[in-house]
Amino acid sequence: MTSYRRWLVAVAVGVSAIAAVPALRAQSNEVTNNFKYISGQDVQPVFEGWSRNPDGSFDMHFGYLNRNYVEEPSIPVGPNNAVEPGGPDRGQPTVFRPRTNRNLFTVPVPQDWGKKELIWTLTVNGKTQKAYGWLQPEWEIDPAGGANLGGRNDPELKANKPPSVVVKTDPSVAIPNTLTLTAVFTDDGLPKPAAARKAAIGQETPLLLQGGVADVPVNVPQVATGSRRRDPNAPRVVQGPTVSWMVWRGPASATFEPRTGPLKDGQAQTVATFSKPGDYVLRAIASDRALTGIHDVTVTVSSGATSSRP
Repeated sequence: MTSYRRWLVAVAVGVSAIAAVPALRAQSNEVTNNFKYISGQDVQPVFEGWSRNPDGSFDMHFGYLNRNYVEEPSIPVGPNNAVEPGGPDRGQPTVFRPRTNRNLFTVPVPQDWGKKELIWTLTVNGKTQKAYGWLQPEWEIDPAGGANLGGRNDPELKANKPPSVVVKTDPSVAIPNTLTLTAVFTDDGLPKPAAARKAAIGQETPLLLQGGVADVPVNVPQVATGSRRRDPNAPRVVQGPTVSWMVWRGPASATFEPRTGPLKDGQAQTVATFSKPGDYVLRAIASDRALTGIHDVTVTVSSGATSSRP
């Protein structure tokens, strides 16, 4: 092989190696981005949009993305969990459920707010994230007829009013005892339940194309994800009004059984189990499948330990 040919071969190999670097980096990033973490990740606050009030003021709507699949961080109101200006306490949560949680709370601002920004700052597991809320015209939303209704805008949904809910429970409980909460649900009956649907004759999904259980990463426990294995030809269950439960504020999360449940005689009941003593704000979220109503109750959880004097 002549020196010229050797040079050409060397150049070709070098070009190929350089071209392969971006592909290798992309593959590495793809693998990294596909990791799902039980704990140790941050929480990203999210500005969902703003809406108008009849008196000319505005509401800023916020939610968050907890990048952990299991960990529910507790971040007290303060430097690590602040909404400014006017804060640090503007009604934001201090306990963060896993993954995406949308439109959880609103912060009112006056009609002369102008171009100012409302900033929610969260520091979780050593990483600080911020959400910026402002009156950008493109971010205006209609809570009663926007994304909550999937783009539908028929008269029934326009007439629908949010349900109301009142929670009855004891004001205190001692660990390891459980706490029973009862939600009394009131609604206008809208939207009316839709008829159950099933695949048209001749349009059923063949068995070979129905798929199976979703792959679960080895580093993530199976936590209330359920299985995707379902008969697609079976009628879908019509979901009526429900009540969901969450810890809004407190030193730790809690376990609710069930976390979400249907109504029976206008009521829904759950049993809460706590792992840490302290003052908790528990929230019931009533849903009529389009709009929601909330009610908070404060509960004091004690350790249950008794002391004896000699």
